Amino acid sequence: MPEQSLYERLGGEAAVTAAVDIFYKKVLADPALKPFFDGVDMKRQARHQANFMTYAFGGPNKYAGKGLRAAHMRLVKGKGLGEKHFGLVAGHLQATLRELKVPATLIDDVMTTVGGTKADILGL
Repeated sequence: MPEQSLYERLGGEAAVTAAVDIFYKKVLADPALKPFFDGVDMKRQARHQANFMTYAFGGPNKYAGKGLRAAHMRLVKGKGLGEKHFGLVAGHLQATLRELKVPATLIDDVMTTVGGTKADILGL
């Protein structure tokens, strides 16, 4: 029997959708991160993020967006997105998963996956 993907171990679509909803509430309440979302259609953004997370965690690929570097380049160059912000976002994701009572081993797996995106997101 093949090992379950991280997506499946987290609880699939319902779990990812719940996490994204809580996650963006935390991100938008953070004064250091809120300006990055000025003028963004958050319903569309949440759907896009859920599709990306599903793909990144080994679920069905419904992600049709730009690559991470291209998607974040204007934020890096135009708004100063940097390591501090990446850390804040990762922290909000971790707090969201704890709030949802995700086991620590799965949170570690998620954070490892997210950490692996840092260079692309920040253009390093």
